[in-house]
Amino acid sequence: MIDIDKILNQAIERDASDVHLICGIKPILRIRRDLLEVEGTEILTEEDMIDIYDYFVRGNLDKDKIYKETKKLDASHEFGNIRLRVNISSVDEVPVVVLRLVKNELPKYEDLGVPDIVRRMMSQPQGLVLVTGKTNSGKTTTLNALINQINENQNKKILTLENPVEYKHKCKKSIIVQKEIGVGRDCLTYSSGVKNCLREDCDILIIGEIRDKETMEAAIETAEAGHLVIGTLHTKSCAETIDRMINFYDVRDQQTIKYLIASLLKLVVSQRLLKGKDNSLVLVPEVMVVDNIVAGMIRKDKLSVSEIEDAIQSSSEKGSISLINSLAELFTDDKITLDQAKSQIEEKNIEVLNRTIMQLKIKRDNLAKAQMNSMGM
Repeated sequence: MIDIDKILNQAIERDASDVHLICGIKPILRIRRDLLEVEGTEILTEEDMIDIYDYFVRGNLDKDKIYKETKKLDASHEFGNIRLRVNISSVDEVPVVVLRLVKNELPKYEDLGVPDIVRRMMSQPQGLVLVTGKTNSGKTTTLNALINQINENQNKKILTLENPVEYKHKCKKSIIVQKEIGVGRDCLTYSSGVKNCLREDCDILIIGEIRDKETMEAAIETAEAGHLVIGTLHTKSCAETIDRMINFYDVRDQQTIKYLIASLLKLVVSQRLLKGKDNSLVLVPEVMVVDNIVAGMIRKDKLSVSEIEDAIQSSSEKGSISLINSLAELFTDDKITLDQAKSQIEEKNIEVLNRTIMQLKIKRDNLAKAQMNSMGM
C-alpha cells in the first residue's frame, strides 16, 4: 500500500518544489532543479497510481468526471501547513500525478530578487502589467508577492482569478477576493471571470494565466476601463511577450491591437531561475518599462524583436533591465558562473555580455576607490 503522507512529509523536509508520481519508477522529488528519488520507497505500480488518484480526487464526482472526459485534472490540496497544486494526466490509461508544493508563508518581496521598479509600478492607477517566464520560473511566487505588497500598502479591491488558488491571502489594507477557475468552481474560464470583474467594482485584477485570445481581449478591455490588470504569460523574454500578444489576433486585426497594447501596456517582467553557486535558486529578471520609444516600436507595421531588446538595453535610466545586464550583475556578484550566464543568451550576444561584465567591474572599482578617497584612506 502506497504511503502518500510519507512521500509528502519527505518532500517538505527536503524542501522540494515538486513531486513526480509515475508508474514504473520510484517517486521523484525536484529539489533546486535536480530530480532525486524519495528515500525508502518502491517502484510505483498501476495499483499505486489508482490509490494516489483516489487520494487526491477523494470521491469528488465533478473532479472524477473532468478527468475521465478530458484525461487531465488540475486541483488544489492542503497537507499540513502547505498547499499542493495537483496535476493529474494519463499515460496508457494510467494516471500520472505531479504535485507543486506551495508554502503558505510567502517569501518577502525584498528576498525574491525582483527589481524595485516592479514594486513601484504597482501604484499605477490603470494599465496592463505582465509577469512572464517558462514553467517553474517563479511567476506565481512573484505575482503573489506583488499582491501581498499591494495588500500591505494600498487601499484597493483586488480580484484574483487562479487555477488553482495557491496562496491564500488575508485582507489587510486592501480587500482581496480570490476565485478559482474551472468546471464546478467559481468561474468556468479565465475570460468569463475577467468579463464579470467589470461588475465587481475591483481596482486591480490579477489573471493567473493569459492563454488565449478571449482572455487577452477581456484583459485589454478591463485595462481600458480604468483598472490595473496584472497577468502572466508563458513566454521567455519581454520582446517575445509582445510578439505573443499580437499573434493572438488575426493579421487584419493586428495593427489595431498594436495601438491598444502600446497605450495600455506599462511593464513586462520576464524571469528565469538558475541554480546559484551556493545551490540556492537565483532569479534572473528582464524588465521592460514601456516608454515612448518602446511604444513606438510596438506600433510599427513590422515588430522587431531585436529592436525591442536594444531599447531595453539602452533604457536603464527609466528602470528597464536587460537580460544581459542581469546576468552580468549576478556573475560579478559571484552568484552564478560565467558558463551559466553564457548559456542563457545567443552566441552573437556573448561579446556584449563580456563587455558588460568588464564595464560593471570597472564601475565598481572606481566606486570603491572614490569611497576610500572620501574616507581619507
